[in-house]
Amino acid sequence: MNEEPTLVVSKIRNGTVIDHIPAGKALDILSVLGIAGKEGLRIAVLMNVESKKLGKKDIIKIEGKRLSPQDVSAIALIAPTATINIIEDFAVVEKYKVTVPNIVVDVLACPNPTCISNKKGELVRTRFKLVSGNPLKLQCEYCGTIISGDEVVKFVIKRK
Repeated sequence: MNEEPTLVVSKIRNGTVIDHIPAGKALDILSVLGIAGKEGLRIAVLMNVESKKLGKKDIIKIEGKRLSPQDVSAIALIAPTATINIIEDFAVVEKYKVTVPNIVVDVLACPNPTCISNKKGELVRTRFKLVSGNPLKLQCEYCGTIISGDEVVKFVIKRK
């Protein structure tokens, strides 16, 4: 018999599964979600597993966590091919593909230290507009600074 090897990871009761992440990006996603492993959440991270669509992909399963809209926007900027599965009582109750938003609010910090969004005491929310989807380029609406796809992870505002 020539059986295919299988990878077995237990199901989660309630939480979120992030699938179709480009290979090697799972740790970036955990970082921008503010997940270091010390939070007490049960997390499964699969990296470089076979994928018919992507060749290789990463998968993250997080027990007991629902993502905020800012979390989903950050994921879309790092992994535009990702899908989000919401799990309740071991079943997928909602599934959707992430989309890179045209306007990104309160997700990225502007790298320009003189930008008004970086001034203490200013009640300005960061705003970036999508200039290009492929390659990814975002522009600060206040000062015009451009962030490219490779830089996004450095400027994502960490969530707790």
